[in-house]
Amino acid sequence: MPTNPAPLPPRWFDRPAPEVARDLIGRFLILRGAGGIVTETEAYAADDPASHSFPGPTARNAAMFGPPGRAYVYRSYGIHWCLNVVCAPGHAVLLRAIEPQRGLNQMAARRGTDKARLLASGPGRLGQALGIGPGDNHHPFDHADFGFLPNALPGAQIISGPRIGISRATHYPWRFGLKGSGFLSRRFPSAG
Repeated sequence: MPTNPAPLPPRWFDRPAPEVARDLIGRFLILRGAGGIVTETEAYAADDPASHSFPGPTARNAAMFGPPGRAYVYRSYGIHWCLNVVCAPGHAVLLRAIEPQRGLNQMAARRGTDKARLLASGPGRLGQALGIGPGDNHHPFDHADFGFLPNALPGAQIISGPRIGISRATHYPWRFGLKGSGFLSRRFPSAG
């Protein structure tokens, strides 16, 4: 990876969420000095009954209808801040897991553990490890210290399966992961 690679531009995200979710696997996510290789994502579309955008624009989901390449942050179960990247209008990709590579001490302090596997494997853990909060909502992912960098793993093998942690449209095969990674929130059924 180049020393100072340019982050992916906003127009790169202006596509359907399932395409972006697949293409983010193996990219490098960096947020304020901490980050790693994206190992797991989940896609949500405007016409998807499990998506926050399904009922149309609201105050809570406004970021999902804003410019592509920005953060959509929401609180899950009143506890965890979850980080998404906005794609086409009403589409977003939930970042489910990364393999930590930078800012390990920062992440360990925020998470209260130094076990790399437990730092950012799962959307709640990822949000906590990266210090995500409501102030990050609408933040553009186009900065060297808040963005997605070029492929860290060119030619990475990607697996897909049903989404997890939701109750509607669970059969959509819109959960994507890095095959063989030990940094997933949960194994994929096809992973054996």
